[in-house]
Amino acid sequence: MNILEDKVVIITGGGAGIGLAAAKLFAANGARVLITGRRKAALEEISAGNPGIKGFAADASDPDSAARTVAAAIEHWGRLDVIVNNAGGGNLQPLIQANAKSISDIFNVNVAGPTLLAAAAIPYLEKTKGTIINLSSTYGSKAAAELSLYAASKAALEHLTRCWALELAPKGIRVNAVASGPVETDFLRERMGLSDEQINAVKEQERQAIPLGRRGEPDDVARWIVNLAAPEADWITGQIIAVDGGLVIA
Repeated sequence: MNILEDKVVIITGGGAGIGLAAAKLFAANGARVLITGRRKAALEEISAGNPGIKGFAADASDPDSAARTVAAAIEHWGRLDVIVNNAGGGNLQPLIQANAKSISDIFNVNVAGPTLLAAAAIPYLEKTKGTIINLSSTYGSKAAAELSLYAASKAALEHLTRCWALELAPKGIRVNAVASGPVETDFLRERMGLSDEQINAVKEQERQAIPLGRRGEPDDVARWIVNLAAPEADWITGQIIAVDGGLVIA
């Protein structure tokens, strides 16, 4: 049974990793999905091979992209049911190296981008009694050295989730977040900018720290994103769901 038949979903950063896994799972359940990203060729390739998924080139840190993204979904399908704020950035930076650019860069993509997209989507989500799902991180609530900017941006997103849930409940819009643990994607290389040696060290450290003994796969997190959008979750709002192998309690 296609539990999300004809629902329309926007997923930012949907060209790889968790975002792409979620897009495929939404489409498999009958939804029509608009994925965004900065690599137009990659988005076109995904769209060509996956009926139900369309790509739209947009940078989540660009303030103008929010309205354009929502307009694209409405132009394609005439409605909007789900926003998944998946695009995100990160950095591994000691406090002594912090500067105005590194602060603004990470908060633009992790906080401003999701906020502007959610704001642009409200009139359409109100019509469909839709939902907003934000992608946080274990480190939105767990402290870690040299991750202060990234962690603070995710903590901000989690509190935005709670505040939006209260504000939008009278409109029938639910808002939740999934706090993902370390997942086997290119995030450490492409977003954190780590070398192969640093990546291997981080992965080994994480495997030892995670109580269930492994890093996640994109599908581990994607299932929960889709679950939160399903009709069965219609009495859940304002929640942060940790999907991290127990890392947050370790």
